[in-house]
Amino acid sequence: MLRRPETADFQKWRELRESSRAFLQPYEPTWARDEFSTANWRTRMRRHEADIAQGRSLPWFLFSHDHALLGGITVSNIRRGVADTGTLGYWMGEAYAGLGFMSEAVKAVTTDLFTTHRLHRLEAAAVTDNDASRRLLLTSGFQREGLARGYLRINGQWRDHDLFARLAEDSAPTDRDL
Repeated sequence: MLRRPETADFQKWRELRESSRAFLQPYEPTWARDEFSTANWRTRMRRHEADIAQGRSLPWFLFSHDHALLGGITVSNIRRGVADTGTLGYWMGEAYAGLGFMSEAVKAVTTDLFTTHRLHRLEAAAVTDNDASRRLLLTSGFQREGLARGYLRINGQWRDHDLFARLAEDSAPTDRDL
């Protein structure tokens, strides 16, 4: 199940992120010292609401059928007009990684972004040594477009990233393609 993050999700989010710290940190920006504070969470929720209202971002949390938080997925940097594009990002709790949940979520969100939100292009980037993320994008219909050297500061270091994109007119991958 995908839905917008809510203030009441704080405890589940904090527990999943804390338990997955060593798994997530090599592929994320440096975490703030107050990463898990309620004040930081409230700021994060206000920023989400403002970005949604201004059409800049669409965040979702991914839950299991028994309401366990599994991870998150966001399209940010939404640009309208001649671009109609956004940047896809995601994270998965360590206990749920590799089980196909994020693959299902990316496919559902991609469909929603192209149909309901009328985006033309989705972009994504993956650290070059993050094979699982690169594989997820490829099996979700994204195409590798190139390498961006020193693209993002990840875990305190400028890291190279493979760049991917998917267009609205690209055909969705089928089981036969995978």
